[in-house]
Amino acid sequence: MKIASVVGARPNFVKLAPIHKAIGSFSDHTIIHTGQHYDYGLSEIFFKEFHLPPPDINLNVGSGDSGFQTGEMIKKLEKVFLDSKFEIVLVYGDTNSTFAGAFAASRASLKIGHIEAGLRSFDKSMPEEINRILTDHISDQLFAPTKTAAKNLEREHVSGRVLYTGDLSVEIIKEAVKLASKSSIIDNLELDTKSYVLFTMHRAENTDDEEKMESVIHVFETLLRKSIDKRIIFPIHPRTSNKLKTTGQYKRIENCENVILLQPVGYIDFIKLMLDAHKVVTDSGGIQKESYLLGVPCITIRNNTEWIETLKDGWNILTGTDPDKIVTAIVETGPDKIHDFRDQAILGYGKTSEIIRDALMTSLRN
Repeated sequence: MKIASVVGARPNFVKLAPIHKAIGSFSDHTIIHTGQHYDYGLSEIFFKEFHLPPPDINLNVGSGDSGFQTGEMIKKLEKVFLDSKFEIVLVYGDTNSTFAGAFAASRASLKIGHIEAGLRSFDKSMPEEINRILTDHISDQLFAPTKTAAKNLEREHVSGRVLYTGDLSVEIIKEAVKLASKSSIIDNLELDTKSYVLFTMHRAENTDDEEKMESVIHVFETLLRKSIDKRIIFPIHPRTSNKLKTTGQYKRIENCENVILLQPVGYIDFIKLMLDAHKVVTDSGGIQKESYLLGVPCITIRNNTEWIETLKDGWNILTGTDPDKIVTAIVETGPDKIHDFRDQAILGYGKTSEIIRDALMTSLRN
């Protein structure tokens, strides 16, 4: 059986690993890297950490505005697909690579499987939301990570087959925690456990808005002025770094003595940073669920979330980019950890890759 996976960004690579392992025994699996993330810290390192083979095809699309980047991907992918005999093309999550892969496969009359289908923030100003909706409505197999996601798809009357699978993060995190025990990043940064807040920001809705960037910097400066005894560990995304430098705000962050700026780190080091953090502040969807599974309180600097399950019992709080709300959420005592989230069925039982494998085997035989 010939299966292709289209990936191009950090969240895609992470999800690809367990799927590649699960389907490798019964399929000829071709990995296509669009080149959406071409920086080593956001791309190649993940292939090494998850023992993935190098991509079979690299389109080297690189950076650019969202529309241009997606268009370039579609053009190059369509050429690949028209010359192929793939029985199904798998796409992951909600990135530009996700939609480009699905659209190009559709134009080539190939079947499409969407892993992490049905998530909705109900905010169409988010590029990711548009990618999700369009991808879901042209996919043949829709693998929903939560029961809420499955209900969303049923309510939208998608034409493809919907299957609730649980989320891949449960099994990914289980493996990553084992590997993180060997990470030296905490020692290298001379950090104490729970002495810092882990911060990330990369979504266009924040980085393209100068006022929102200003609000975030104000948070750092407020924490410093109030002598809050928590450092801010900030692995900075290239998009965020470029925006800050363009607007002249980067220097202000460098002047905050409580902020440690890092280049993007590998997944295993990042999981170690998250495990030992006091709290996580982020606009990432994946990090919301990862911190939830690790039992680390999360502050989401957005007004909505596609992972509504993580809001239960205050483990994830939505603050937008309101600096007062963010500072208050950082300072306040978080919820008590009363159980292991990995034992809950909210995101599945860690069998997602097996469920998807079995579904693919069944559908491709019929």
